[in-house]
Amino acid sequence: MQTEDRKVLGVLGGMGPLATQLFYKMIIEKTEANCDQEHLNMIILSHATMPDRTKEILEGRIEELFHLLVKDAQMLELSGAEVIAIPCNTSHVLLDKLQGSVNIPIINMVAETAKHITDTFCEPDLRIAVLATDGTINTGLYQKELEKTGITPVIPGTASQKLVMKLIYEGVKNGGEIDYSDFLTIQDEIFGQGCQAAILACTELSCFKETFQLPDFYIDAMGILTEKSILACGGKLNKGVTCDG
Repeated sequence: MQTEDRKVLGVLGGMGPLATQLFYKMIIEKTEANCDQEHLNMIILSHATMPDRTKEILEGRIEELFHLLVKDAQMLELSGAEVIAIPCNTSHVLLDKLQGSVNIPIINMVAETAKHITDTFCEPDLRIAVLATDGTINTGLYQKELEKTGITPVIPGTASQKLVMKLIYEGVKNGGEIDYSDFLTIQDEIFGQGCQAAILACTELSCFKETFQLPDFYIDAMGILTEKSILACGGKLNKGVTCDG
């Protein structure tokens, strides 16, 4: 396999660290490679002290967040990255502005996930649940992208959304004990709403999916970002572990 035309992947990570670690692991597992030299060259910036994205958005400090993200993206570009991936869904509310601040492409995880759904599902009147942080939900990131393609987004009710946030912050982010019955409560509501699938639109929920081996009903946005990152850098997918099975 020739690697001379491979592009260097820059990862704007640390949001959170466990999710970035999983993203790196997924890149390795999903790349078709028979030796070290056939894997992607990557620059991983794990900015763990980046302010909480949901908190910054909800408390009106989005410009401060933007300036920090720009600094990191430009650092990746100056370091030799040729494509950028951001394994953090909430940060994508700033993606268009961020793209205008660098000269290399940033993969849009939200748009790629919506495209994956339209390419995968044939049935009409799709109802797709969105499981994400309050910040991602409140900005309407996934809702707007799904509606562009005629898909009806379904958002958890107030009680279930609190459980989603509990799983993310009290379970995955702080390494606390996860009460799986909380997830089953969320799932019951999704099923009751007649959804054909649910997007795991938070990278901590990607970690949750790996730990509990959730079925394909749960579409992992970070898994899709992983595949698009490999392809954008000139790599090939390991067909045994792609999102399409």
